[in-house]
Amino acid sequence: MERLSGMDATFLYLETPAGHMHVAMTAIYDASSVQGGYSFERIKATIEERLPLVPPFRRRLVAVPFQFHHPVWIEDPDFNLDDHVHRVVCPAPGGRRELALIAGQIASEPLDRSRPLWEAWVIEGLKHDRFGFVIKVHHSAVDGAAGAEIMTELFDLDPAGRYLSEVEEIPTEHVPTDIELLSYAAVSKAKVYADTFGLIGRTARSVNNIVSGIRNPARRHGAIPLTAPRTPFNASITPDRSVAFARVPLDDVKAIKSALDVKVNDVVLALCAGTLRKYLEDADALPDEPLIAVCPVSVSGGDGHKAGNQVSAIFTSLATDIDDPLERIHAIANSTVGAKEDHNAIGALTLTDWAEWAAPRTFGLAARLYSSMNLANSHRPIHNLVISNVPGPPFPLYMSGSEMVAAYPMGPIMDGAGLNVTVMSYRDSVDIGFLGCTDLVPDIWDLADCVTEAFDEIKQAVGSVDPTVVKAPAPVTSTRKAARVQLNGAVPSDSPASS
Repeated sequence: MERLSGMDATFLYLETPAGHMHVAMTAIYDASSVQGGYSFERIKATIEERLPLVPPFRRRLVAVPFQFHHPVWIEDPDFNLDDHVHRVVCPAPGGRRELALIAGQIASEPLDRSRPLWEAWVIEGLKHDRFGFVIKVHHSAVDGAAGAEIMTELFDLDPAGRYLSEVEEIPTEHVPTDIELLSYAAVSKAKVYADTFGLIGRTARSVNNIVSGIRNPARRHGAIPLTAPRTPFNASITPDRSVAFARVPLDDVKAIKSALDVKVNDVVLALCAGTLRKYLEDADALPDEPLIAVCPVSVSGGDGHKAGNQVSAIFTSLATDIDDPLERIHAIANSTVGAKEDHNAIGALTLTDWAEWAAPRTFGLAARLYSSMNLANSHRPIHNLVISNVPGPPFPLYMSGSEMVAAYPMGPIMDGAGLNVTVMSYRDSVDIGFLGCTDLVPDIWDLADCVTEAFDEIKQAVGSVDPTVVKAPAPVTSTRKAARVQLNGAVPSDSPASS
């Protein structure tokens, strides 16, 4: 039995019928070189073999009576793999858009809290002897870094697989009684109360740091919550989700980073900013004020990442009000530096420490009331969207002998911010997953199609600083819409991005 941290539990309390708090990834695998060919049973057997290595896949929630404290995790005594691993056939012709349609349908359904909070879907029938793999896990169980570690446990570094010689058996655990749950909760609460004065003291110092920073004219700052302009995707959300994918070369991202002396994350944010700017321009909905993104940041101690959430967040400007790509990326870099300074002034653990005080009943009721009354439509957006950047493995991964050729991560959305962009590097590519509320972003592939144009724009601009960054631009037609059609059709049939 293990108590959820306040931050982990917060993702449970924030969940509403319209807002599902799970993270997901859509991967594409090439089974053409697998001896004996693709086999769903083989994939399922691999997942079963690795279960002891992935604790979040074995544990389920148990609520404390009267919601006296945060729930606990226990090893599920009734675990059944058939409840978690499923198969479905992709509609013809089995390309990325058809795969994304299924991924959106999977993301639209909440996870069953009576079971371990994860599902895996094998999508058969993709082009070029490939299959898709969609896995979703509740955010209360993992954050981005923990999710990346799950990949390394679940998948292999070699197509031949690996021999797991010292895997411990999954321990059995009984469902705790109400008395046990209440007793354990009382002890946990006592530990929280014992730190009350320490937390208040740390918070007071944080407030003093913030005030000092505001008074310091030399200090840079990030964006301010509740100052974001309204866009078509900033409204109350519904349960349906749409998904789209894009990818760019990692070497180009690194070349831009080096040429401009900025961070890789700044280049990623600039790419997202340019993409959003072009999408909103096409919809005649680009605000005069810059969009504001929330970017999760890790607050782990660096001594190994455990399951669960060790994250905080920064607010940064996307500088979408700036026409020039070079000025925009430097403005973003300046804002992210300021946002990190603001975050450091507050204290990396302040948010997670105060989350321990979240009252389950009050917090959950407030979230459901906010959602059901569509209150997100009645005030200025807190932020416009969430953009997450998760470093992935630079080497190939395999599942049951099949090589993973692409991995598109997807994060949750929330009321008032119906779009999430999650980015992960994998091998020599940067894979981008777009997830949006279908009602607010019905044309999500139009958004994803803006990535290539936005990236070309950045590269051409950076070429004035470092000509080696620029490559031959893609053909451009008279209108942006026609250019997107051409770019979509220009993907080589043997490219991983084509399926």
